[in-house]
Amino acid sequence: MKKIAALFAAASLSSSLYAVDLMQVYRAAQENDPTFAAAQATLDAGREKLPQGRAGLLPSLTLSGNTVWNDNDITLRNTGALTNTRYNSHGYTLALSQPLFRWQNWIAYDQSKLQVMQAEANFTQARQDLILRVAQAYFDVLYATESLAAVRANKTAIAQQLESAQKNFEVGTATITDTHEAQARFDLASAQEIAAESDLEVKQSALQVIIGKHPGPLAQTRKEAELQPPQPRDMGAWVEAAEKNGIAVQLQQATAEIAAREVDKQRAGHYPTLDLVANKGSNSTLVSSPNTMAETDFQNIGVQLNVPLFAGGGTVSRQREAVANRAAAQSTLETARRASAQSARQYYLGVVNGLAQVKALKAAMISSQSALESNKLGYEVGVRINIDVLNAENQVYVTRRDLAKAVLDTLLSQLRLKAATAALGEEDVAAINALLDPSTAQ
Repeated sequence: MKKIAALFAAASLSSSLYAVDLMQVYRAAQENDPTFAAAQATLDAGREKLPQGRAGLLPSLTLSGNTVWNDNDITLRNTGALTNTRYNSHGYTLALSQPLFRWQNWIAYDQSKLQVMQAEANFTQARQDLILRVAQAYFDVLYATESLAAVRANKTAIAQQLESAQKNFEVGTATITDTHEAQARFDLASAQEIAAESDLEVKQSALQVIIGKHPGPLAQTRKEAELQPPQPRDMGAWVEAAEKNGIAVQLQQATAEIAAREVDKQRAGHYPTLDLVANKGSNSTLVSSPNTMAETDFQNIGVQLNVPLFAGGGTVSRQREAVANRAAAQSTLETARRASAQSARQYYLGVVNGLAQVKALKAAMISSQSALESNKLGYEVGVRINIDVLNAENQVYVTRRDLAKAVLDTLLSQLRLKAATAALGEEDVAAINALLDPSTAQ
């Protein structure tokens, strides 16, 4: 199913007949973003910490063997007789060791579980970061597209006003000042158009870096789309969730627990260890003369006890080091909680204030359109001058641009608010995707 979805997304991205929506871009990013691919590989590597930690509790089995050619000259002091012996000795040993009591190994196993949790939390963060990066890049292209469209609409309106001013000057009903003012505004709009075209290319390139291909036309937000307030509508609930579930908090919580267990692990350096050991093997060696070789087969089993007595103070020093690291990890955990709480407050207010700003700008858009029509009518009847019309046209352009930015910023704040509580997922991408209109190819 994932391959089918990826092929569908690739086909959609390569088509110029339909606008590509946010979900399709996100699917393409999952398949092609190198940063996300690296995060997946890092997760696979992190999960290997668990079997590595478990290995310290399981038996180990080793096989060793040797073969040695011996060439010995033996001189007797009393007689001076020289004896030369040449022979080959060989042997093998199969050794088994099973830890019975190694407390530090049990602690290391517990630490490995926490390290796997860290790896999974890091991947969750990478997945959320991918959503945010895709949304940011997608919205940047939408805003650049809308800004360019607004600049061109403003330029077209100014061109019409310039043509009207020139005609009125020719017939003597307007001064050359009106023409110069319109010409200045037209030249400014032309410069703004060039800058907007360049900005759109830059934003499209930024999105292309993530998905590995040119995005093509993107679906715009629906004009009738209604943005929803955060649920629950209580900032305190979001802050509490961020302090408890934020990815940074989860990571630092695991780090603090690993540091706490490290104290116990270093303390266990004072404890004795007990292992079950067993050996089986064979040796072949010379006994008394060159012609006499002895074959020895052996098997043994037992327990081995090691009691650490003194290690130069290294064990105690490492224990003090672990205690200091534990205190540092606890302080860093508190920092992570406060930072997550602050992020939740910031993005919650960003959504709430963004909704209010969108509402106000929609009203301002209607008002600015009405003001433009009134100024055009006033200019025709002689109660408004050309600069009044130009200012009204510019206000429509600025309001249109600001409204588009407010809508996109609010949507992005909604995603960032979810990310602050580690609750951001594909369902949130789908919710925003429902606000887009695939038929609005630009």
